[in-house]
Amino acid sequence: MKHRTVIASLLLIFLTSITFQQKKFFTKFNLKIIKVENNFLLSNEEIKKSLIKLYDKNLIFLSYAEVEKQLKKNSLIDSFNIKKKYPDTLKVKIFEKKPIAILLNDKRKFYLSEKIELIEFNNDLNYENLPYVFGSHKEFKIFYYNLKKIDFPLDTIKKYTLFQLNRWDIETINKKIIKLPHSNYLKSLNNYLDLSKNKNFKKYKVFDYRIENQLILK
Repeated sequence: MKHRTVIASLLLIFLTSITFQQKKFFTKFNLKIIKVENNFLLSNEEIKKSLIKLYDKNLIFLSYAEVEKQLKKNSLIDSFNIKKKYPDTLKVKIFEKKPIAILLNDKRKFYLSEKIELIEFNNDLNYENLPYVFGSHKEFKIFYYNLKKIDFPLDTIKKYTLFQLNRWDIETINKKIIKLPHSNYLKSLNNYLDLSKNKNFKKYKVFDYRIENQLILK
């Protein structure tokens, strides 16, 4: 009986030692350092702060999904790549969304990405020269892609305004105002582009296409 007790005690010590060694081994790979690259709009500190829950997690078992869950909370991040550098470092390469306009709708303010996705507005980003959009981002998405189809010079636009009749006005940086009809507005926009090549174009500030088959110049 005494012999069995000695063997059991030795076995317990042996197993405890193995468990301790395993734990000590895996602890070596706990995440201590996060390196961020390719970010231009977001600061390193802001990104690292969003990943704070991942610190001290075992790098071996850390999954892409765990990183994604934290980073996707920031609407400015489009995608990212991660690379583990053992024993304790995670490299994160960020791909940000590019704001192309500022949306004001129902007293709320957002940036709009190239895909017309809503991005949480941040005063620190300093995008003062972006055009403003007054209206629904869903309606603007249709309008914006139609403008791109006809190669309208988007860099000349200062403001887009959607009215209750579901029609748009465009104001350019040169203070030209284009009042578009509810429907068939691409025809009007193409006409405006043709007129912009005319020598008398600079004389007019308002191009009113609201009445079908008519253009009122002011």
